[in-house]
Amino acid sequence: MNPSGRVDAHHHVWDLTVRDQDWITGPGLAPLRRTFTLADLAPEARAAGITATVLVQTVTVREETPEFLALAADSDLVAGVVGWTDLTAPGIADELARLRELPGGQHLVGIRHQVQGEPDPEWLARPDVRRGLRAVAAAGLAYDLVVLPHQLPACVAAAAAVPELTFVLDHLGKPPIRAGEPEAWTVQVRALAELPNTAAKLSGLVTEADWTTWTTDTLRPYAETALDAYGPGRLMFGSDWPVCRLAASYREVADTAGELLSGLDAGERGEVFGGTARRVYGLAED
Repeated sequence: MNPSGRVDAHHHVWDLTVRDQDWITGPGLAPLRRTFTLADLAPEARAAGITATVLVQTVTVREETPEFLALAADSDLVAGVVGWTDLTAPGIADELARLRELPGGQHLVGIRHQVQGEPDPEWLARPDVRRGLRAVAAAGLAYDLVVLPHQLPACVAAAAAVPELTFVLDHLGKPPIRAGEPEAWTVQVRALAELPNTAAKLSGLVTEADWTTWTTDTLRPYAETALDAYGPGRLMFGSDWPVCRLAASYREVADTAGELLSGLDAGERGEVFGGTARRVYGLAED
């Protein structure tokens, strides 16, 4: 991996001939109801100056992570995989070790669960979940938080309770951009950022805004809050491709991030566009 190249720390792929993506429902998400492959992604990413990516889980099935690891093993673009395993399983440590031994297992850099879909806002406080989080830390992996704003207090509590684990907040915790009511989100994002074992992704904002009317200025207050709270050294760029396509092309997302970071110096922009992801996920360099 080119140490001066850009990293996209958050994207997906899926093959609808292998399994359904049951979250893609309704006419609004219809553009996503097709197969998206690394071959689709690669030219768009490289055109935006991206030289390495982190492939992130989409569904909570055991088979997906081994498939992603195999993709990474055969790819010169995917440098890391954030996979899924059952945090509550008694044998989670053995399962993480098994994943590491699979083809491409060296690319496993993190674990994620769809906490945003859990009805219990305190899911992250469950004893079996906390035990699983400690196992993720013991395996030397990071943990991605995909949550809704009302679940942020539980994220703060979990990060405080498991200080040996690095927690990565996906999509800045999905701020309520459409509603334009950032106050509660701001308080909780800052509270999470006060914990040194946390980082965040500048990702997913275009789809939290109105898909047809958003502008860079629409997103700016949320990006500035994250920059102020985390600093460039704990913030990383992610495209959230192909989900971003609902509101913007890959290039538009990358260019918008560049505009949002235009007040930083070159070194600071380099952190958000690569350095942070390399450190947090331990991405190998060629």
